[in-house]
Amino acid sequence: MGRAIGILGCSLALLLLLRAPPARGSPHRLRRQQRTGGLSRSHGPAGTTCKNQPLDLVFIIDSSRSVRPEEFEKVKVFLSKMIDTLDVGERTTRVAVMNYASTVKVEFPLRTYFDKASMKEAVSRIEPLSAGTMTGLAIQTAVDEVFTEEMGTRPANFNIPKVVIVVTDGRPQDRVQDVAASARAAGIEIYAVGVDRADMQSLRIMASEPLDEHVFYVETYGVIEKLTSKFRETFCAANVCALGTHDCQQVCVSDGGSYHCDCYQGYTLNPDKRTCSAVDPCAPGRHECEQVCVSNNGSYVCECYEGYGLNPDKKTCSAVDMCTPGRHDCAQVCLSNDGSYSCDCFEGYTLNPDKKTCSAVDMCAPGRHDCEQVCVRDDLFYTCDCYQGYNLNPDKKTCSRAITSSLVTTEESCKCEAIAALQDSVTSHLEALSAKLDEVSEKLQAYQGRQQVV
Repeated sequence: MGRAIGILGCSLALLLLLRAPPARGSPHRLRRQQRTGGLSRSHGPAGTTCKNQPLDLVFIIDSSRSVRPEEFEKVKVFLSKMIDTLDVGERTTRVAVMNYASTVKVEFPLRTYFDKASMKEAVSRIEPLSAGTMTGLAIQTAVDEVFTEEMGTRPANFNIPKVVIVVTDGRPQDRVQDVAASARAAGIEIYAVGVDRADMQSLRIMASEPLDEHVFYVETYGVIEKLTSKFRETFCAANVCALGTHDCQQVCVSDGGSYHCDCYQGYTLNPDKRTCSAVDPCAPGRHECEQVCVSNNGSYVCECYEGYGLNPDKKTCSAVDMCTPGRHDCAQVCLSNDGSYSCDCFEGYTLNPDKKTCSAVDMCAPGRHDCEQVCVRDDLFYTCDCYQGYNLNPDKKTCSRAITSSLVTTEESCKCEAIAALQDSVTSHLEALSAKLDEVSEKLQAYQGRQQVV
């Protein structure tokens, strides 16, 4: 709906196309732009009625202290001439008028009058409020109290454009920007008319896009009624976008008697020239992120890979020391490795299969020590020892056979002498027995010899 009301914009530029340059007191637009085409309409005087598309139209007029009484009367004349140009009726264009200064007064809502004479009579009775310029409050009141079905606004499914025309000669004394944005988001098309001392920046802030079709300025109230012809041409011009006969997905831009489609910010028009797709701000070449680009509602933010942190420039990344306390789960030793890490163990321990915890190594396992004979484990260390009968050498690794001491006790000495005497006695007896055996053997041999002779 926010673009549906381009019907007002197509001919508001026509006044700038006058044959002669504008003299002082004539109305100006921000940019000249000619619009053509039209519905069936009269081409008579400016006050001639045309068959414009139905609207729910609300005039918001400034009656603050800066607007002198005779100037306010000029505004009322402008309103009456505007009513004359409209196709007013319950089923055509409905009109409401609001009056504001530091307070807001709804002079009559959309549901009250459906004939021009009654409307103009009500306009003639409007009195200025005199103090302050609370433009934001006036727009908010229009949203909350006038553009409601109870007050005569037609249901949304009727697709009747909602239009506001604000006429002011000052600077808003409240925060009009957010209020106007909210109203536009609710589908209300806002036209801003500035007179004399009006603040142009404020007019641009409250008006709908495109601004050159929604912002107007006249130098004095004495020429404000000249805007009537501009609005009449706008309402009478054929505007495909306002008629709802277009097939644009997002934005319809009226172009004389034709139109073309456009997209909201952050979207791009598809090749079919009708539908829109979100622009990927993270597409190659569109962003400045060093590592990771994250699309964020038409914009983007930069992030980093795991193990890296975003630098203050919000674009580049630096490796994070993953071995700082609290960042890793290694039981003993953490080894930083370009944004990542691995675990290791102290000497005498070995890494378990979970790659995090450690177990003590058996230093006496084969191949782990250099003891020649015996390895004795001592917690994470070991010492060497020798078998019985061997002594450990000074190198604390190898062993040598033990040497028997020559020093014996008296008891051991006596035992040795007894053994030696017994050995001598046995030896003597054995020698005597051996001699007797030799003697017997010789005698036997002699006897056997004699027997053979016989």
